[in-house]
Amino acid sequence: MIKKELRHKYKVLRKQLSPEQMDTLSLSIANHVLKLPIWEHTFYHLFLSIEEQREVNTDYILNILSGKDKNIVISKSDFKTGLMTHFLLTDNIKIKKNSYNIPEPVDGIAISNDKIDVAFIPLLGFDKAGNRVGYGKGFYDRFLAGCKPETIKIGLSFFKAEDKITDVYESDIKLDYCVTPETIYTF
Repeated sequence: MIKKELRHKYKVLRKQLSPEQMDTLSLSIANHVLKLPIWEHTFYHLFLSIEEQREVNTDYILNILSGKDKNIVISKSDFKTGLMTHFLLTDNIKIKKNSYNIPEPVDGIAISNDKIDVAFIPLLGFDKAGNRVGYGKGFYDRFLAGCKPETIKIGLSFFKAEDKITDVYESDIKLDYCVTPETIYTF
């Protein structure tokens, strides 16, 4: 399938999930995250879920990272440049939704891409080769291109892998793992 078709398919599938189902599935995903071999690292980039897009609730992963005393990094998107800036999540950081309903830090301690060891990545769909489909703006591909080559890239999905995404580009950055409620895919 091509990305445009997959975007539509997974937006429809997400809308069919009740809030209770989304919560249960998100908790299951977080429990699988605990099984990943990623816990010796220091800086973890985590997206804050967009409720209106019915994304995986990352609050559970946030609590795990906090409990393990990890440095949590969150982003702010600039829709004019297509780039994200990253900030250390601290107790006094202010979070505000932007015009796209993305929860973002107002300001804070800036963290450069090359400091990030592990990145949790929002997506709509993914395939068995580790290719992913996002919202189509390229924010995460640009962000990941600026990270260290050894940065671990983890997608989070309510749904299983597609066999193949047919319109993959050279600039698309593959996942190392994708965590679903049922399993962990390793690429």
